[in-house]
Amino acid sequence: MLLDSFLAWLIAGFLLVIVELATGTFYLLVLGVACFAGAGLAYAGAEFAWQALVAAAVAVAGVVAVQRYKKATAAKRMQGLDFGQPAAFDSWVSKDAGQARVKYRDALWDAQIAGAVAGERGEVLYVNSIDGNTLKVSKTRPA
Repeated sequence: MLLDSFLAWLIAGFLLVIVELATGTFYLLVLGVACFAGAGLAYAGAEFAWQALVAAAVAVAGVVAVQRYKKATAAKRMQGLDFGQPAAFDSWVSKDAGQARVKYRDALWDAQIAGAVAGERGEVLYVNSIDGNTLKVSKTRPA
């Protein structure tokens, strides 16, 4: 029975890792590693309840780690090439609403200004994001 349990965990782990190669999500890889942890306990002679408990704990910890990693890297992927680039203030459209025109890439753009700016022609602002055709800019350069 010891060998059967060990082989079952091992085969399940390898199948999950192989299927992961086709999907590229990392979740199946985590489950495969969890199966390998269960296989290790089965090989050591632990009862099935301990094998399943350790495999479940490794799976939960791995899924949480993958989610945190994806959340941390999603913001960096979505920034785009314009993030942090300089734009020159041109004129106010509505000073009270923080709407202005800025020169960016040799063209005038609508911009929403975050924070306080002097509003002098040529003042350097930095692109934080783009919302449609409107640049979101501020005086401080984003990190």
